[in-house]
Amino acid sequence: MTASRRAVLLGALAVGATAVTAAAGGCSQDDPTVSIAAGEPDGFYIEFANLLRPLLHAQVVPTLGSVQNIRSVSAGTADLGLALADALDAAQKGSPAFGQAVQLYALGRVYENYMQLVVRADSPVHGVADLVGRAVSLGANGSGAALFGERLFATAGVTLGQARHLSLKDAVGALRDDMIDAMLWSGGVPTEVLAQADREWGIRLLELGAYVPELRRRYGRYYNEVALPAGTYRAAGAVHTVGVPNLLVAGADCPDRVVRNTVRVLVEHAGQLVPKQARGTQYLDVGNLINTEPLPLHPAAVDAYRALRG
Repeated sequence: MTASRRAVLLGALAVGATAVTAAAGGCSQDDPTVSIAAGEPDGFYIEFANLLRPLLHAQVVPTLGSVQNIRSVSAGTADLGLALADALDAAQKGSPAFGQAVQLYALGRVYENYMQLVVRADSPVHGVADLVGRAVSLGANGSGAALFGERLFATAGVTLGQARHLSLKDAVGALRDDMIDAMLWSGGVPTEVLAQADREWGIRLLELGAYVPELRRRYGRYYNEVALPAGTYRAAGAVHTVGVPNLLVAGADCPDRVVRNTVRVLVEHAGQLVPKQARGTQYLDVGNLINTEPLPLHPAAVDAYRALRG
């Protein structure tokens, strides 16, 4: 979004469970059910989508994450989807993960995901460079974490011994059993599955903040250095990692009524849409909701934000 367009919108507002392909979708004018391509069980996306569900009379569809969600919304098998900004940028550019350029529209920038590179508390690994030749789960195929993980290790110049693509629960189990040396997860904090592992056998998160400048130079400005608040998990002190905004998106054919109603819910029910995993990551205010780079706002969303002026 250009600065001038953002200023116009702000000024106007100041005035006053299965695969996605099995879901009802396509934003049919005749079908009042809205389907939301969400994420893995126990993850940030599905928790947020479940908070939206009763307010939108929606069907929440578990998925593997951002890349799958983008494909599903683009194909019309889901009406709305949650996706990381870097994955949306890659989709627009037709990167290999998508095969061809994908055009979607944003309804709002909702939260920020924290990239969490996790090792056992007793691991000899203390930095990304220590993972050379080791086995790491980069996140499930179809997830935004998997896309980011490839970029992270390329930026760090680290060649893994084995790159695996495990779901959240499978990755936690593999880490517990010493089948992998680290796992990457993209989500809110604290992620309960990780918090439980921390209580039972102990985890640590590796510092990733130092890689942000080079990630931004190579791949775009969607990466931010963020601090996980001290006490998020048992490890003492704050850990600096990479934050990536996530957006709620729709396809070009999504009916205006669905878009307008969703925007109204985001603005008027913000207090009901705070997942437990949203410590320090809430974006649900108008100024941040309309900051939807790399995607343009859906035209009906622009109208809705303007109409919601005080």
